[in-house]
Amino acid sequence: MRAGKELTGKPIISVTDGRFLGNVKDLYLDEELTYITGIYLGSEGLIKRTHNLIDRENVIVFGIDAILVKEADVITNEKEHLPAETWLRFEKLRGRDIDTPGGTKVGTIGDILIGSQGEITSFSLAKVFVEGPIATQGRIPRTGLIDTGSADKVMTIDLPKVETLLQQPEPSELEEKKDIQ
Repeated sequence: MRAGKELTGKPIISVTDGRFLGNVKDLYLDEELTYITGIYLGSEGLIKRTHNLIDRENVIVFGIDAILVKEADVITNEKEHLPAETWLRFEKLRGRDIDTPGGTKVGTIGDILIGSQGEITSFSLAKVFVEGPIATQGRIPRTGLIDTGSADKVMTIDLPKVETLLQQPEPSELEEKKDIQ
């Protein structure tokens, strides 16, 4: 797993000709906050600002040192790429409050944790207002999310489910234990 902020600033390189296309300014996420949908490259223009992006389908690998994309001509903008209208920029998710259905404030989003295929596995917390497993681990598993907060800007989690999930060992920890035995 990698943190979303680790991808920010990484160079984007075309594998067909090795051309440098720019640096990652931000990430686009789907409405349900399940995976990365694209890479935000920044905006251009003074009067008619266009927001440039690369669709996730054109990304070959989110590497350690760089992001590799299929070709040099994969850059488009939000107006030309209609699905982008529904995408959420990670920058707008950071700082979003998290609570329970009963209204108990749990924390605020600090970062996202991403799996090897660009899926969002957890949300790292910038602030924690509860005690227990969430405070200890400082994260909320994606599967514990009830509401993404797209309407009211407050995410809602199933607290008992999240605490149960956090008390279970990670799959990587289970494999390490098998290797030891």
